[in-house]
Amino acid sequence: MPALTDAELTVLGLLVEQPRHGYELERVIEERGIRAWTALGFSSIYYVLDKLAKRGLIEATGGPRSGKSRATFQATPSGVELCADATREALTTLTPVHARVLIAMANSPGLPDADVHSGLTARLTAVREQLAEVRATRTRQEPLPDAAAAIFDYSEAMLTADLTWTESVLSKETAMEKYDVKKAHRTLYAPPSKDFTVVDVPALQYLAVDGHGDPNTAPEYTHAVEALYGIAYSVKFASKKTLGRDFVVGPLEGLWRADDPTVFLTREKAKWDWTMMINQPDWVTEEMVREAAESVAKKKDNPALARVQLRTLTEGTSVQILHLGSYDDETPTLHRLHDEYLPEHDLTFNGDHHEVYLSDPRRTAPEKLKTVLRQPVKPLRTRSAPAES
Repeated sequence: MPALTDAELTVLGLLVEQPRHGYELERVIEERGIRAWTALGFSSIYYVLDKLAKRGLIEATGGPRSGKSRATFQATPSGVELCADATREALTTLTPVHARVLIAMANSPGLPDADVHSGLTARLTAVREQLAEVRATRTRQEPLPDAAAAIFDYSEAMLTADLTWTESVLSKETAMEKYDVKKAHRTLYAPPSKDFTVVDVPALQYLAVDGHGDPNTAPEYTHAVEALYGIAYSVKFASKKTLGRDFVVGPLEGLWRADDPTVFLTREKAKWDWTMMINQPDWVTEEMVREAAESVAKKKDNPALARVQLRTLTEGTSVQILHLGSYDDETPTLHRLHDEYLPEHDLTFNGDHHEVYLSDPRRTAPEKLKTVLRQPVKPLRTRSAPAES
């Protein structure tokens, strides 16, 4: 005979206890708080009764048989026997934990910190309320038989464990300081938008991948960006799990170059060479990146994964500004930089044009995009020392 579901065993057990009307079953289930520890919906009692009756495990007895809520049901001898066997089996069976919150925690590194914190805080409130409700239900029914007391003990223990776990996770989330390159190097990632500023960019390490072509149409570019983010998040998860060190995945950045620099002003994107990058904390190692790439490759085939490297970039003295608006509207700002600011300050290029994309173009209107435009520079010529007299 097929095994009983949890709902079937619950209802059958109540009828083995004593014959009951359908509406009495509803009342007992509500009074005992049974729905707090088994999957038994408000509308499923009569569905379960039908299934048990068709299997010959219960039968209607006495009173009118038309109308399920008015009929009295009792367990048949085979129902009593199967209930006993199923109860013995259930006493020894360990139930695996399939809490949905575990899936949420697995996915949580992809959410903003504030969302994770608010979600766990809401969960903490809900668990406390449910625990209070179970305790209130228990108080209303005391004194309780030993079996009923054990049920409430278990429910309280599970909710208390959930409460302790949620408080612990919240505490760790709050206590673990996350490295955020935008905060650690605020001057590099939050320049003014009106005037050029000179900054000294220290050695920073990045996940980096090289490519060529129009970033709007070249599959090579799409693969590169997907590979960078896939590895970046995999490194983040591993760092948090194995090292106890967390960090915010930094913004996408790009180094742009071409044989003829004027193609940037004319926006001939098919002629552009680029290196796309995402900053990494200094504790991230090449081995961590390699393991992350292997992990991502098992889930998705991406030709760019094998080309992602951990590189250190030292730009030194650089001129930068915050551009507000579409990427295609950068030309006037670049013209000011190349043809006005650099000549006026006796400076010239000393590295690739560098852009930091602070906005997500998928979620931000073009006119509201924020992009740091940075150019490493050096003196155009060495000033002669004054002659000695």
